Amino acid sequence: MKQTLHSIKPGLIAGIPIVIGYFPVAMAFGLLSKAVDITLLDSCLFSFIVFAGASQFMALDLIKAGISFWDIILATFLLNLRHLMMSASLAVRLKAIKRGWLPFIAFGITDESFAVASLKEGQLNLPYILTLQTFAYLAWAAGTFTGYLIGTALPAALQNSLGIGLYAMFTAILIPEIKKSNSVLCLSVLAGTLYLIIDYCSFFPAGWNLIATILLASSIGVFIFNDKTMEEQL
Repeated sequence: MKQTLHSIKPGLIAGIPIVIGYFPVAMAFGLLSKAVDITLLDSCLFSFIVFAGASQFMALDLIKAGISFWDIILATFLLNLRHLMMSASLAVRLKAIKRGWLPFIAFGITDESFAVASLKEGQLNLPYILTLQTFAYLAWAAGTFTGYLIGTALPAALQNSLGIGLYAMFTAILIPEIKKSNSVLCLSVLAGTLYLIIDYCSFFPAGWNLIATILLASSIGVFIFNDKTMEEQL
């Protein structure tokens, strides 16, 4: 019990930047879903069941454009393909966890929780990863509910600025790790540069740009940065 509580605290602390970033972005989603004439229940179920910000915003655009049900599902599936790679990456560090917990952990994987878990030193344990993901999930669900109910009551300038929270959150997550490791800085710059090139040149359909960037940056990172290099810098 003492060991469990000892692992929950780091999960809560690591989840604070995600909560700060998720809540305003989820409010923006609730606000937009209301503008698209989606009911409060459906809007909340969207966040409760899907729990994938980029896919949810994309789905709103597709619903607004009158795209068919199956096309929306296909587009969401393609956009979330990157989660397969994230799950495979984390699975290597979750071997000590019972298999029955893996579906819950897989559901809670997002870009942000993956980034935080990946940068954590040492073996991942169940209390830490579940606390981190649950904290993030509750923030996303609460933000959606709040945004739907009171979002339109906020000043227009504040409504327009809600979406910037996600970028602020990524900055808050990355900066401390960049201070500790030049490899993280180089990999971040490399991934950003690759994405700009791929997006500018339109090599792939829009939904595949991010997936292609992850594959390329990860592959290059494997050859340039190994565990020994990372350990020497930490």
